[in-house]
Amino acid sequence: MSKAEKLLQRMKSNPKADWTLDNIKTLCNSFGLVLRQRGTSHAVLTNSKGEHLTLPMHEPVKSLYIRRLIELIENAQ
Repeated sequence: MSKAEKLLQRMKSNPKADWTLDNIKTLCNSFGLVLRQRGTSHAVLTNSKGEHLTLPMHEPVKSLYIRRLIELIENAQ
């Protein structure tokens, strides 16, 4: 199991933890999500099917966005 897969499993088991933007960038690079920054306050994540998630660039990332990120990754696989 790779580092990114372990990180994804930890996020699934505890989405309310203090997740950082670096954690999200690690998942994006490993699971083929495209991360585009829109100014300084938001970023847009897009998977291979064209589904997207707008993510505020504040830390810690709220659990709502972590759950949606997990869905976005699972829908792309």
